[in-house]
Amino acid sequence: MEPGGQGLLSDTMTDVPVDPSGCRLPADAAGAGLPEGMTEAEAEELRIELVKVEEEILTLRQVLAAKERHAAELKRKLGQTTLNQLKMNLSKSLHEVQMSNAYKKTQETLSTAGQKTSAALSNVGSVISRKLGDMRNSATFKSFEERVPRVSTDSHEENGSQSLHSPDKSQDSAPF
Repeated sequence: MEPGGQGLLSDTMTDVPVDPSGCRLPADAAGAGLPEGMTEAEAEELRIELVKVEEEILTLRQVLAAKERHAAELKRKLGQTTLNQLKMNLSKSLHEVQMSNAYKKTQETLSTAGQKTSAALSNVGSVISRKLGDMRNSATFKSFEERVPRVSTDSHEENGSQSLHSPDKSQDSAPF
């Protein structure tokens, strides 16, 4: 031992940075290069303050974790399961969305568009019905209608039958 009760390396180890747990830090983590205009004493003061702040952060994290565990326990005792909370949150969020101005405006716009589309499709259906009625009353359609039964009758007359053929029971129950 050296005089004064100090070890051999004690004066050379004062510059080695140490974290709050007593472990040595790499030189770059401790700020080996000081910013311009900062003294070693100021840097050491800042390092000490940083260690204190980091310890406070660690303490706050531990307190927060304990409070979260306590809250979870209280919820469990009240029967508030995670699924029930999720349902309540979704329901609340949906309600908030439905109350928003953007949702209301979109709903009104889509409702109006739906009404206009329905009216347009109704008009198209009416026009098609009217056109089909006009076409059925046209001379061309009546001429075509008169020829269709005659063609059918002509084909049966060639076979020697005057009446239209109805299917028998076996043909009537065909799968197609």
